[in-house]
Parts: sequence; C-alpha cells; structure tokens
Amino acid sequence: MRHTGKEPSGVVLEVKGLRVAYDNKIAVDNVTFDIRKSEVFGLLGPNGAGKTSTLSAIEGLVIPKQGKLTLNGVDIGQNTLQAKANIGVQLQSTSFQAELTIKEIIRLYAGLYNVNLSDKDIIESLELIGLQAEANKRFKQLSGGQQQRLSLYIANIHSPLLLLLDEPTAGLDPQSRRQLWNRIDNQRNIGGSILLTTHSMEEAQAVCDRVAIIDRGKIITIGTPLELIKRHRNDPNVRKVARGKVTLEDVFIGLTGSQIRD
Repeated sequence: MRHTGKEPSGVVLEVKGLRVAYDNKIAVDNVTFDIRKSEVFGLLGPNGAGKTSTLSAIEGLVIPKQGKLTLNGVDIGQNTLQAKANIGVQLQSTSFQAELTIKEIIRLYAGLYNVNLSDKDIIESLELIGLQAEANKRFKQLSGGQQQRLSLYIANIHSPLLLLLDEPTAGLDPQSRRQLWNRIDNQRNIGGSILLTTHSMEEAQAVCDRVAIIDRGKIITIGTPLELIKRHRNDPNVRKVARGKVTLEDVFIGLTGSQIRD
C-alpha cells in the first residue's frame, strides 16, 4: 500500500535539534528529522520514548528547551497560531462531544476553522467516507471504526499542510484498519503530508514512506522500512530476536530492547 509513484519533493516540516524537558527529565533529546511533501512519515518508539512530546512540540502545546521547528518555512515557535492553522490532528482517543450528531460536529469544526460548508457539501463529504447513513446519529452511537473515519475527516477539514496521526488505528478491527490505511494513502496521493505514530510495525511498513525509531528521547535510526531492515539485519541484537527473515519489528525490538515499557 505504500506510495510507489514519484519521490516526495520539498520539505513541509523541519525539526532541528529538538529538546523537550519536564523539570529535570529530558523527554526529547536533540531530535532532528524532516517530512516532505506527499510523504507519510512514521515515528516509532516504545512507551515513553518521546513520541508524544515530539508531537506536542510540533503542535505548539509545549515549548521546547532548544531546537527549531519549521512548517513550510514558518517558525512554529514564533508563529504558533499560524502553524496550528496549518496542522490537522487526529488523536488515538477522540474527544468529540458525545451527544452531538455527525452533521453538528462537522458544522462546529468547520466554523472553528472558518470553512464554509453547505448541507450538500456535508452530505457529499459523508458519502466519501461512507457515513452518509449515519449523518444524524450521535457521535456516541458510532462504532470505533466510524469514529476514527470521522476524526480523520475533521482533522483534514481545513486542508492542512500537515496531518498528525497519533496511533489512528489502535483498537480497530482489520477491515476498519485497512479502510483507514486507504484514506491515508488518498491523503498522500493528493499532496498531503502525514506524521504518524504507531505501535504496529505492520502498519508502519504498509503505509509509511520513511520511519524514524526513537527511544529514550533520541532518534536511533531513520530511513525507509526496507532501508532499515537492510541496514540493521546483521546487528547481533536484531538477529537475536529474529524468527527467520528479518522484519521491521525485529529491527525495532533489536534496537530498543525486549523489555516491556509502561
């Protein structure tokens, strides 16, 4: 499912020397990467590795101790509101108002982003994501997959330069997960750039053009899934955990360790 057309060109997000700390605890330590136009970039790491803190800094929710974040040439730290207007966010657990209907939620967020949508526009949009029959249902009545589809639509309602997807398929069944993968592919194919966090190595390999593995606040390695497998397949720690042909999951566990993180 990974994009096989032209290579992405042009940098949409640039992260340089990012350092995030809470009191004396360093959560992100000198992290550097970029995301290109029409690219799905995966940020992979165990619990507590620094993924959420990195996303929070990009969103402008936390102020980094040092480093520079640039979105389409605009300094996020100096132009936080402008940056937020060009970023869409889908969190693992949605927080839409449970009693509102789908149509009411869409109207609410369209208004917040100053997007003009007619009733016809809303119905056509719901048809595209397969939710036209649920237009008047309350959010709490939707299945997990339906909620995630709506969440992704809302995150993209203002056509942002960058989508941040935090474990978007967590808890979904295989059919719903594949549908969401297809929608991620569609976003990329129309020029969207996506930063995705996930604990699923299958997902990372299926939808990401490049991935970075982060652990204890530092980027360990970065490249396409195939490049990372080739680069680390002879690492003793990777070979130790591999069961047959080396996979991206073997690389991930070999580099970050087998210990369960809380």
